[in-house]
Amino acid sequence: MAEADSPFFSPNQRRLIGFSLGLFAFMATVALLVFCFIILARLTGTFAHVIWPLAVAGILALMLRPVIGVLERRLKLSRITSVILLYLLVAVAFLAGLLLVLPEIFRQIGDLVQAIPGLWQRAGAEIEKAYPAWVDLYNRAMANETLRSLIETGVEHARSAALGALAGLKAAPSTVLGVAGFVTNLAMVPVYLFFFLQSDEDPTRNLGDFLPFLRDSTREDVVFLAREFIGIIVAFFRGQLLIGLIMGVLLAIGFTLAGLQFGVVFGLAVGLLNIVPYLGTILGLGTVLPTAYLQTDGGLATVALCLGVFILVQIIEGYVLTPRIMGKQTGLHPVTIIIAIFFWGTALNGILGMILAIPLTAFFVVVWRLAKRKYIRQVV
Repeated sequence: MAEADSPFFSPNQRRLIGFSLGLFAFMATVALLVFCFIILARLTGTFAHVIWPLAVAGILALMLRPVIGVLERRLKLSRITSVILLYLLVAVAFLAGLLLVLPEIFRQIGDLVQAIPGLWQRAGAEIEKAYPAWVDLYNRAMANETLRSLIETGVEHARSAALGALAGLKAAPSTVLGVAGFVTNLAMVPVYLFFFLQSDEDPTRNLGDFLPFLRDSTREDVVFLAREFIGIIVAFFRGQLLIGLIMGVLLAIGFTLAGLQFGVVFGLAVGLLNIVPYLGTILGLGTVLPTAYLQTDGGLATVALCLGVFILVQIIEGYVLTPRIMGKQTGLHPVTIIIAIFFWGTALNGILGMILAIPLTAFFVVVWRLAKRKYIRQVV
C-alpha cells in the first residue's frame, strides 16, 4: 500500500525533468526567434522599396505631430491647413538653404572631387618618404618577373571578382529602372507623410479593440508596449537629428577655422552620419585627418587642430547635448549600442537596420523587463 502511494518520480528526478523541460522551452524560444529574424530579414530585403518610404514617413509623422498640434492651437487652424502650412514652411526653409548654403556645399564637393588625384599622389609620396625600405622592397618585388606575375594575377582575379559582383549593374535598363524606382519611392515619402499627419488619431488608442482574443491584462501590456515603442522611436530620432545637426554645424565651423579645405562638407556629413551612433565619428576620423595632412597647405598642425575640433565637439555632445536633449531615453551601454548596430544592420540588411538599431534594442529591453516582472517570475 505504501508503494502504491509513493510518487512516481523522486524529488531529484522531478528537478531533472523540470530543468530539462525548461531548457527545451528556452532552446525552442531561441530557435523561434532566430527563425523570425531570418524571415524578417528576407521580407525586409524583398520589400525594402515598399517598407523604407513608409518607415521614413511614419517616423517623420510621429516627430512632426506635436508641431501640427501647436499650429492648430496657436493659430486656430484646421488639421489640413496646419499640414499645408508646415509643408510651405519646410519648402521655404529648403529654398533658403538652396540659395544660401548649398552653393558652398556643392562648390566644396566639386573641389574635393578634383583634389582627390592630387591627394592620392601626395599620399604615395609621403609613404615613399616615411617607409623607404618597404617601398624599395616593393620595387624589387615588382622587378622580379615571377613575383610581378603573381601580383598581377592576384590583382586581375580581384578585378574579375569585383566585376562579377557588380555584373548586375552592367545592364543599363535595370540600372535606369533602379534609379527611377528610388526616385519614385523618395517622392512617395511626402505623400505618405501628408496622409499620416492629416490623421489626428492616436495610432494606439483603438489598438486594444483589434485584440479581443487576448485577456484584459495581456491586451493592456500589448498597448503599453506599442506606446513605449512609439515613444522611444520619437524621442530617439527627434533627439538624434537635432544632435546631429548641431554637431554638423559645430564641426563645419571648427574644421573651417582649423584650415581644412572642405570643412563645411566634412563637418555636416560627419554630424548627420552620427544619427547612427559612432558611424560619423569613425568615418570622419578616417577621412578628415588624412585630408588635413595631405592637402596643399596641410600638415601635422592642421591634423592636430582638426583632431582637437573632433575631441571638443565630442565632449560637447557627450556632456551637454545628449544629456539635455536625449536624457536617458535609451539607457543603453556604449558596448550594447555597438553590438546592436552590427546585429540589426545584419538582421535588416544594411543601413535601415543600423538606423533603427538603438530604438529597437531599447524597445526589446522594455519588453524583457515587462516579461521578467509579470510573466517569467510566475514560471521560473
